[in-house]
Amino acid sequence: MNTSIVIADDHPLMLRGLTDFLTSKGFNILESTTDGNTAYNLIVKLKPDIAILDIRMPHKTGLEIAEDCQKNNIPTKIILITFDKEKDIFNQAKKFNVYGYILKEFAVEEIEICIENAVLGKPYFSDEIAKFLNYSPNGSHLESIKLLTKSELKIVKLISENKTSNDIAQELSISVRTVDKHRSNIVAKLRLDNKPTSLSIWANLNKSNIKNT
Repeated sequence: MNTSIVIADDHPLMLRGLTDFLTSKGFNILESTTDGNTAYNLIVKLKPDIAILDIRMPHKTGLEIAEDCQKNNIPTKIILITFDKEKDIFNQAKKFNVYGYILKEFAVEEIEICIENAVLGKPYFSDEIAKFLNYSPNGSHLESIKLLTKSELKIVKLISENKTSNDIAQELSISVRTVDKHRSNIVAKLRLDNKPTSLSIWANLNKSNIKNT
């Protein structure tokens, strides 16, 4: 698939490096820029599949662009790259339905797999993010894991491995409709919000807890 991408980063070397790397991998880089306003205007005009954005940029931050895209129902999937390790910023990214959050020092190593996941509608947050943030899941969510049935636990484990509903249905020999019903029940039991990516993000960040159940 020739995935179309807009890239924005106010560090010229980072911008050039990512652009050259992704072009060499066959991705369709529509435009690149160093400021947030231009990045948002490019997203609105070109409607790329993916926008890879630095969080801190002049005029408009990557988070503000993600928020505007969400408000205006722009289908472009946002991937944020950053040096920031603050939990508040990460939580905002989740709130704005961001599909990827990568630390800049791992950007070249992880950007391809992040894009592949985003194209499939699966969020990608690297293990390094959780490690750096010392991510401690909400206690009530962890307690709620105990309420999950064996079938629901199997499904949430597969979700934590970035499996889609179709993948899970095939693996467990059940219908996609049954998988989706289980997903709804799991979201309710874990008291997550109903955004499409919430369960995937939660499962991704709680892999170790899920594996130990």
